[in-house]
This record gives sequence, structure tokens and C-alpha cells, in this order.
Amino acid sequence: MDDKDLELLALVQKNARQTAESLGLEIGLSTPAVQKRLKKLRETGVIEKEIAVLSPPKLGRELTVIVEVKLVRESRLHLDNFKRLMRNSPAVQQCYYTTGEADFVVIVVVADIKEYEAFTQEYFFDDSNVNGFTSSIVMDRVKVSLDIL
Repeated sequence: MDDKDLELLALVQKNARQTAESLGLEIGLSTPAVQKRLKKLRETGVIEKEIAVLSPPKLGRELTVIVEVKLVRESRLHLDNFKRLMRNSPAVQQCYYTTGEADFVVIVVVADIKEYEAFTQEYFFDDSNVNGFTSSIVMDRVKVSLDIL
């Protein structure tokens, strides 16, 4: 990867819908050169996914909760099971396996506190391997980004 690839990635992560032509104009490359670089960045996995970022409030998802989860057992089987549950839950926006006090940090987006209560019942209270969890309600989305560059 060179400086042009990094410039291209910085632009694409801000707006993946830009045309190769407009990207090329911004970084000083031809349209075919931009297309070739983007293809390579996708094929090598540097660009993992191109997504639309949705507004949770406009979709009735008013409540974001940051949850720290502690497990009873951390065997590979138990970890894989919890990871699978989190990956498959539509309410889970992000999930991180972490070091420190919590085993996992989970970002949950739901309509309201009642939906969050139902989520905790299903995924935490009903799971005998969950030792405990701490919830922090998000009061303001100050910055929401997956940008790296």
C-alpha cells in the first residue's frame, strides 16, 4: 500500500458512494487507476465491507446501551457460544472480546428500556455462563464512526 491507497481509503471510508472519477480527481489518479486500486483493496480484505450507516432514532431505535459482560467460564466452547449469540442478535451493533474487568463489551441498540429488559432476560439472565453485566445508557451520541484514517 502506498500514499495514494491511503488517500483513497480515507475518502472511501467517509463516502463509499463516490465515483471512481470523483475519487481520482481528488487524489490525482485516472478513473481506471482508482478502479484497479479499489478492486485490489477489496480483494486483499483491506476494505472489508461497504455499508450504509443508518440513524437509529429515525428507525425507532432510541436507546443505545454499552454493556460490560462477565462470564463464569472462558473455555473456547463457552466463548464461541457467547460470540455466536451476540453475532446473531439484531439488537447487538458491536461486540468486543476484551481484557480487564469485563470479558465482553457489547453495544446494544433498542427501541426503549422495555426492549432492553427483554434483551437482558434472553441473552444474560437466561445464560448460565453469564456471571454478571453492567449497563451504561448512552445519553448523547457524541461521535459514532468506524473511521481508521
